[in-house]
Amino acid sequence: MLVQLWPQKAQNLSKLRGAFDRGLASTTQRYVCATENGEIVGFASFSMKSSLWQEALLASLDELVVDEASRGQGIGGALLDYVVEIARKTGCGRIELDSAFHRTEAHEFYERRGFEKRAFLFTMAL
Repeated sequence: MLVQLWPQKAQNLSKLRGAFDRGLASTTQRYVCATENGEIVGFASFSMKSSLWQEALLASLDELVVDEASRGQGIGGALLDYVVEIARKTGCGRIELDSAFHRTEAHEFYERRGFEKRAFLFTMAL
C-alpha cells in the first residue's frame, strides 16, 4: 500500500524495514491496520512528541493509506477516527499532518474531518 501512497518513490525495502522495525520498538510511534477477510486494506502510522508550542504532546499523522480497491467504504475515516482517539487518550493536544500539494482529494478528506490549513511545511534533504 505504501507504493500506492508514494507511486513515484522507489522503495528501498531494506531501509523501509529498518524504519518500520524502529517504529515498532518506539514508545512514541504507533501503527494501525484495517483488515477485511484477513487482508490489510488500510494502514496508518503516527508519532507523538512533546511540543513547547502546544504545551502538550503533539501527534503527527505520518501515513494514512487505504488500498485503491477498498476506497470509498469509510475505511480511511475509521482509521483516522481511531488515531485521533488514541492521540486524545494519550494526552495529545493537537494532531497534525502534511499532504503533498497535488493530493487535493486528500485535502478535502481532511478538511471534512475537521482539519484546517495552518502552515507551510519546509523540508531539506540531508
